[in-house]
Amino acid sequence: MLTERKDIRNVAIIAHVDHGKTTLVDAMLKQARIFRDNQQVEERVLDSNELERERGITILAKNTSILVPNPQNGEMIRINIVDTPGHADFGGEVERIMNMVDGALLIIDSVEGPKPQTRFVLKQAIEKHIPTIVVINKIERRDANPKDALDKTFDLFVELNADNELLDFPIIYADGLQGKAGLDQHLDNDLHALFEMIINHVPGPMIEEDSPFQMLVTNLGYDEYSGVTATGRIHAGRIKVGEPISRIKLDGSIEKTAAKYLFAYIGLERVSIKEAKAGDIITIAGLKDIQIGETLASFDTPVALPTIAVQKPTVRMSFGVNTSPFTGLEGKYSTSRKIWGRLQEEIKTNIALHVSETEQKDVFSVSGRGELHLCILIETMRREGYEFQVSRPEAIIITEEDGTKTEPFEELHIDVNPDYVGVVIESLGKRRGRMEEMNNNTDGTVHLRFTIPTRGLLGFRYRFLNMTHGQGILNSFYIGNRPLEGSIESRENGSIIAIEAGTSSTFGLKNAEQRGILFIKPGVEVYEGMIVGETGRSQDLAINVVKKKHLTNMRQSIRDIDERLKVPREMSLDELVEYLAEDELLEVTPKNLRLRKRILNTHDRLRFQKTGEGQE
Repeated sequence: MLTERKDIRNVAIIAHVDHGKTTLVDAMLKQARIFRDNQQVEERVLDSNELERERGITILAKNTSILVPNPQNGEMIRINIVDTPGHADFGGEVERIMNMVDGALLIIDSVEGPKPQTRFVLKQAIEKHIPTIVVINKIERRDANPKDALDKTFDLFVELNADNELLDFPIIYADGLQGKAGLDQHLDNDLHALFEMIINHVPGPMIEEDSPFQMLVTNLGYDEYSGVTATGRIHAGRIKVGEPISRIKLDGSIEKTAAKYLFAYIGLERVSIKEAKAGDIITIAGLKDIQIGETLASFDTPVALPTIAVQKPTVRMSFGVNTSPFTGLEGKYSTSRKIWGRLQEEIKTNIALHVSETEQKDVFSVSGRGELHLCILIETMRREGYEFQVSRPEAIIITEEDGTKTEPFEELHIDVNPDYVGVVIESLGKRRGRMEEMNNNTDGTVHLRFTIPTRGLLGFRYRFLNMTHGQGILNSFYIGNRPLEGSIESRENGSIIAIEAGTSSTFGLKNAEQRGILFIKPGVEVYEGMIVGETGRSQDLAINVVKKKHLTNMRQSIRDIDERLKVPREMSLDELVEYLAEDELLEVTPKNLRLRKRILNTHDRLRFQKTGEGQE
């Protein structure tokens, strides 16, 4: 028999990137007295991952909890909070977290209103019919327009086919940075209005306390003391520490094990507990080879829960052993066995990622939800000491049963200065983009909405920033597979390639600079086939960048004394991945990122271009 637990609330916080979600959680934790008065606390405390702090985004979903008094009777209620990513590339995190919660806080920026990623995360909540509280955030900004943001949010609910019950969502206004909230635009001096709304409008979990134990594993971790940890919400029954349980694997087989350790989230800390019951979000540790989507159940009467359904990957890259002349010089782990083992570890927790072997024994196919999803993995492995090489991302094309080929499509939203609208539309037209909508924004920019193949977006974001002089905003999300479009033009500019190995010189680079844009400066070790710049034409250009000027006793002019080069273009990992052409690779080491041709030898590369023979 189902009964409602009145003493807890399980809530997910969802939002578009940079709408203040994690900052609001900071304020909730502080006002719930999670921290000591004299405790030094970093901003965005839940963004504990180094990459999250650097990029200012949430990558991994995280759990925390606060205790607040019930306004009706004063009893303490525990609010379990799950902070979720706001980027569609990490949608696997959002999709599985929705299995753990009974309500959601949708954070909307009062200036920007709902954005494309808002649509994605809200869609996950609506599909699971999760009651949603709309929080109009950043209300005290000078250019805030809460009424317009709220109207657009309601329209978004309608577009996503929310029923009448979900459309009647409660609304609260907030300033997460200052830790203020209110039922109207005149905010109180704290977040008590928000706490009360969560208690009053998010239902407690419906549980079967007297039924046999069941818990779906939705997150994995690792603890040095207790080993692999499995986090999830108890669907039914109770569990005690040390109690024998059944593990129902994804293939349906059952393995007998035990709950050696039990943990719960109290504030930001994971604390040991003796017992938990249905509705609680807990962590069970000491389980071997557990996987996300498996069910932990009663020892005597094991019954599996529905597994987690996650959208399939849309983009893939190859990860392979570094084959450059510098192989093994800068990385701690560089063999195919080490790389394969690391990728196998990743798919245990990153359920939206797929990894498979290829015909080449030292090259692996890695598929994910987008370029950012894969770039985060590359950067993480790099920082762990891995050395490898990756290929250009490509969209995953599927052949249906009737022989029809389909490819992933995305809905693309762009906000741009009116001066650049023409060049953006022209560029996307060449990439098979179809404009669906064009509107003027209140801030003077123009909003464009396109439907475009994922192939057309690969390598476009960096070009987009250049053509809009950094003044454009671009967001996209997957909308499904459609029949394969025709060919799409690749990168327009060729590469400047080193023709000899050695140390780059000012004289050699000056010759290269006259023909394009440099990526390196003098004094850099290069090898034949390494890419050192970009040409202004579509053809590649091989240049000797290690060549030194012949010395004489005569000086022709002052210019000969002081050869000056322009500052080389520095590109991030994301930009380097976008830059790659089909015949190029990115060499990744803990110390350097190097662009290179697949075929390093100049003569072999030219022969392959003419005859198709000699490729690696």
